[in-house]
Amino acid sequence: MFDEANTVEELALSRLLAAGWVYKFGPTLNRSRGDVFIHEDLLEALTRLNPCIADQPYLAEEVVYQLKAIVQTVQANGLVAANEKFMSWLQGEQTMPFGPDGEHVTIRLLDNSIPSNNSFVVSNQVTFEAGVERRFDIVCFVNGMPLVFGEAKTPVRPSVSWIDGASQIHDDYEVNVSQFFVPNVFSFATEGKEFRYGTVGMPLELWSPWRATGPGLTGLQELDRAVTSMLQPSVILDIAQNFTAFATDQRKRKIKMICRYQQYEAVNQIVERVVEGKIRKGLIWHFQGSGKSLLMVFAANKLRLHPELGNPTVVIVVDRVDLDTQITATFNAADVDNLVTAQTRSELHDLLARDSRKVIITTIHKFGEADGVLNTRDNIVVLVDEAHRTQEGDLGRKMRDALPNAFLFGLTGTPINTRDRNTFYAFGASEDSGGYLSRYSFEESIRDKATLPLRFEARSVDMRIDRETLDEGFAKLIADLSAEDKAEISKRAGRFALLVKSPARDNAIVAAIARHYS
Repeated sequence: MFDEANTVEELALSRLLAAGWVYKFGPTLNRSRGDVFIHEDLLEALTRLNPCIADQPYLAEEVVYQLKAIVQTVQANGLVAANEKFMSWLQGEQTMPFGPDGEHVTIRLLDNSIPSNNSFVVSNQVTFEAGVERRFDIVCFVNGMPLVFGEAKTPVRPSVSWIDGASQIHDDYEVNVSQFFVPNVFSFATEGKEFRYGTVGMPLELWSPWRATGPGLTGLQELDRAVTSMLQPSVILDIAQNFTAFATDQRKRKIKMICRYQQYEAVNQIVERVVEGKIRKGLIWHFQGSGKSLLMVFAANKLRLHPELGNPTVVIVVDRVDLDTQITATFNAADVDNLVTAQTRSELHDLLARDSRKVIITTIHKFGEADGVLNTRDNIVVLVDEAHRTQEGDLGRKMRDALPNAFLFGLTGTPINTRDRNTFYAFGASEDSGGYLSRYSFEESIRDKATLPLRFEARSVDMRIDRETLDEGFAKLIADLSAEDKAEISKRAGRFALLVKSPARDNAIVAAIARHYS
């Protein structure tokens, strides 16, 4: 008989074992039903990864006490807030007074640089009890902490889908046994046909597929590739460190964000290119609405934290009024460290000239009055939003002259390839197939529901231009003017846009739209 345990769950577990996870059956784990952590694994990891604790092993218990205290705050503070606090520990942002003379030192729960220094245990049928009891399908413990959670559903009942598994996580587990999800990096749900993942508190409509680069797959093949790609130990560590962020939404609620697969791949391609240092530009061609602003947040964070890049400067370049809207809002909402907005030309020039090592947001126009070179450092990374607009002309040349050794990456949803404006020439590297470093197409965006499909119906245009009558009337109006004035008025008035934007036509279009929707 086929069910989730011997089909979907078994496939996921087999792929996890192949990726380097160690399997332990839930009831055999060295933990009680009320424990969130595998206590001994966590103590061993703390001792192994922190020299100050290795010298005084009893200090590990003090760290565990702090982590358990965060778990206990979930009822009072909410799951997302508790998860944010725990993530700060996972990301190495917390210290303890374990150094000489009580000096504070950073505590590491994970080793992101050498994945093999961590323990990776995957288990199924894990029971947890906190007032009520729940049994979980798949739990991935890293150094004794349950960082990834999976819910499998049967593949043979048409009425059952991944949504049932995600709903169980979102509506039941995160509500009734929320303590277990305080350390959670992400959860996934699948019925064998589709794979979706999300973060704590994330509405189900925002759960995303994970499709590694390659041909389109369906059913168990898609599950196979998603598990093999996303649940690699190194990928989970990377997502935990570099691809999660917390923000405040418009209703002042704290939310947790996680990368989509196209953002993950593009950011790592950017970072890899900068670390390698040979090719100094790249075009990121992702369709509109697919999350380029958040992609830049993840890229800026990972570039700034990379140990081989020597504390780089990251410049986010936008054009027009975007500076004060979407990009700045996204970076501010995500609490990006060392962020500064260059509001004036002199402020931008000062930041670059004095070698500021920050994330700088500015407009392309601030480079318009740059007088020659502002900074020759080669670990400056420029991320240009809407790279198809003004970056190919004089402003773009000014920017390149000001930062002659910088890396330049252009992000666009609509690249242009014309004689005088060519996004591929400006940002595309000849070494990249097709001229782009990363592409996420309109079809892929629609398939993943990152973008809504465009639907339209053509309307006949009820417009007839009687040129002869127009010319006669216009000639009478300007009969008494000089030749120079006639030419100037003809230039101003003889625009087709003035006709198609006339108030009478605007009113007719608005009335037609109102009738249609009514």
